[in-house]
Amino acid sequence: MVIFSDFDEAEEKKLREFVKMIEGIRGRHTELVTVYAPAGYNINKVSEQIRNEQSTASNIKSKTVRKNVLAALEKIIQHLKMYKETPKNGIAIFCGNISEKDGVSDIELWVIEPPEPLRQRLYRCDQTFVIEPLKELVREREIYGIVIIDKSDADIGVLKGKHITRIKHFDSLVPGKTEAGGWSQARYARVREGLLNDFMKQVGRVASDKFMKFGKDLLGVLVAGPGPVKETFADGDYLQYEIKNKIIGIVSISYTGEYGLHEAVERAEDILKETSIIKEKQILENFLTNLRKDTGLAIYGLKETVQALEAGSVETLMISDKFPWKKIKFHCRNCEFSMEKIMKEDQTFGMKCPDCDGELETSGTEDIMEEITKKADEMGTIIKEISTETNEGVQFLELGGIGGILRFKT
Repeated sequence: MVIFSDFDEAEEKKLREFVKMIEGIRGRHTELVTVYAPAGYNINKVSEQIRNEQSTASNIKSKTVRKNVLAALEKIIQHLKMYKETPKNGIAIFCGNISEKDGVSDIELWVIEPPEPLRQRLYRCDQTFVIEPLKELVREREIYGIVIIDKSDADIGVLKGKHITRIKHFDSLVPGKTEAGGWSQARYARVREGLLNDFMKQVGRVASDKFMKFGKDLLGVLVAGPGPVKETFADGDYLQYEIKNKIIGIVSISYTGEYGLHEAVERAEDILKETSIIKEKQILENFLTNLRKDTGLAIYGLKETVQALEAGSVETLMISDKFPWKKIKFHCRNCEFSMEKIMKEDQTFGMKCPDCDGELETSGTEDIMEEITKKADEMGTIIKEISTETNEGVQFLELGGIGGILRFKT
């Protein structure tokens, strides 16, 4: 059983991982039960409904399916007895037989107390869990549209939280400023101007359609480019009225394409200073500066960081979104030797038994991040997830994917 509550940045990451995990579960039969009770709903009515469903489930023809569904429902009822009332934001329960072997039962229960109020009441027994309401809770809500435009090409992208994604690229038909044989200079300029205008209309129409889909989550739009076309585009009527009103800045950059999208965000740091990606870059810059200057206020590496954390000297704990460390169990296929070791999963190949020199096999892995973040909470340490969407984030992962900024020199 897993219960999520009192959400901070680390807990939200766990919930996103949980949603991804539970979305991938497939029952062999219709044995997976999903229950949502919204905020303010009577918890006794939830229990009553589950008891009624037990009566219905008693009529299931397949003996194995009937047994598993009844076991899941009973497990939910027993868990609900722990509550005098529905948690303040509601509750989501997932329970069922997750065994991959036919005829073998493995009834697992997960309980979610969400970070925001649930609005949906639902009961369903199926081959998959219903996770759409949870997906809605963990979606990125800090979204900025980006339009990179020049006379030769254009790109539309979005900044969602810490992730920059290109969603459309355009190549224009606008000719360069060359001599046109047999054409007057004025006529050539008019043709060129018309083609550029058509190109900006096309970009504006597609950008508006893409950005409108984000609704109220779209906080602003950046327009960028290496030349003067960006100003013409931003000032003209190429974007829909609602989208044009969300332009928060026009930025000069050196390139278009994927690199241009990242450069636009970097150049707009002052404009986007409250966004997640800029806050993260500032934390990383502080961390890397302290490392370069050897101030004694930055630490990295799993062993070193955990030791400093236990000593209470870590002010901000930084963990990569691709945190590579796991507690891995090994056993020898030739003898009885077994062991546990904290290491990166990509380092397990070729491990040898110290007793017989046989090849060691992995028999299980255990996440150690929860233990680390729990210790950070106990010490009053700020926890920051570091994405690998930026060069600094990739560099941080190469340093081990875990580190911190210290309260004092150790």
